[in-house]
Amino acid sequence: MITERPTLIIEGGRIVDGLGAPPQTGDVVIAGERIVGVGQAATTECHAVDRIDATGMTVMPGLIDAHCHISFDEPSSNDELFFHRREGLAAIIAARNLQKVYRAGVTGILDPDSLYETSIDLRDAVEAGIVHGPRMAVGGNALLTSVGGTAGRLLPDEGRRGYGKVVRGPEEIVAEVRRQIKNGVDWIKVHVTGLTPRQQVTGELQVWNFDELRLVSDTAHELDTPVVGHCRGATSIRDTARAGFDLILHATYMDEEALEAVVEARSPIVPTFTFQANLADHGGAVNSSPGLRDIFKREIEDSAAMLKRAFAEGVPLLCGTESGFSLTPYGDWHYRELEIFVRDLDFTPLEAIRAGTSACARALRLDGETGAVEAGRLADLVIVDGDPSEDVTVLADQSRIREVMVGGRRMPLGPIEPERGDPPGWRVSTHSDRILDYDFVQGRSGPDRT
Repeated sequence: MITERPTLIIEGGRIVDGLGAPPQTGDVVIAGERIVGVGQAATTECHAVDRIDATGMTVMPGLIDAHCHISFDEPSSNDELFFHRREGLAAIIAARNLQKVYRAGVTGILDPDSLYETSIDLRDAVEAGIVHGPRMAVGGNALLTSVGGTAGRLLPDEGRRGYGKVVRGPEEIVAEVRRQIKNGVDWIKVHVTGLTPRQQVTGELQVWNFDELRLVSDTAHELDTPVVGHCRGATSIRDTARAGFDLILHATYMDEEALEAVVEARSPIVPTFTFQANLADHGGAVNSSPGLRDIFKREIEDSAAMLKRAFAEGVPLLCGTESGFSLTPYGDWHYRELEIFVRDLDFTPLEAIRAGTSACARALRLDGETGAVEAGRLADLVIVDGDPSEDVTVLADQSRIREVMVGGRRMPLGPIEPERGDPPGWRVSTHSDRILDYDFVQGRSGPDRT
């Protein structure tokens, strides 16, 4: 019996709960921002304000993208990202791009680091109802050592640039972590690995030592804030897990010692293979370097076996796409990590949906609160014309996304008006010579968003 007064009933849909259970046909009853009933005959005595007929369609949790850079606006080079973005324009354009994200069926994102920390204000604008968008959990500037991250000498030896803050020694580490938490971040992000001109290691080089990583973790945890680390390389994965980080991005090139550490710590991993897969599979269409395409293809091939072993040992794997670059534009590829989990990590479609919904709720710091079609959860839902439990690529076609709800509120769908252009000097080409949007890959002519 439903005791709360319903405000919306979704009737007769194929319910995919996001928890791995087989689909069932039934109703979903929503009161305010939460689900209050699920299943057969859930609405016998309900008189809802609104009803949606979902017969023949799928009702499922909205996707949660656990790695999305909403402030970057699809750069094709680090030069473009660091030197061709202005704070005010970045914030305005990010608000527009956020609408592309939820229209793709995404009801939550983790944006781990942002240009000028603009994502903090964007999150607050969404929560206040000023901007339409998915739920957001955000970081501020990524913490870097003076060795840098993946941008090499474009990063300074001290201070801030773009999305990064260089910290030199324990005092600066503690001060920066505390400053970001004071300013309202949900996560602290650390670029644990980076690239150097003459490195001899596979992947990236660890540029933080264990004591520094532990200091970040302890300082953030003392202030009730989780920590996420960018790690491409075995020693970095090992030390990050042992230092108590709450989430690991990429976690590629694991060895046995690193695997043992993540299994012992149960460190959740966001492989973020969408960027690599897009470059490997479609980079030729946008004139990406053949050498770069081969490197990223091999990163997936060389890392899949270890990630499968980690998952088999109980390590959570979460879906994130690194949307925000020219190869992963907003609104086009948020479904694709699910496809890669099925193709390369041997997940079933239901397991992949779980990895992209209920498992990802922890990235929003809402574990158990969202990400599932279950009584008591937040009504963050999508209605899809098709059956993703059989084929997750159904989610690639935005025309099949019939409804998107965040907290029970039906989000406006359709084209975003007006059509946009780019400010002068906003684009500089290195990775690709155009934006790799989905319609272009499918052979449908669309605007060249360069």
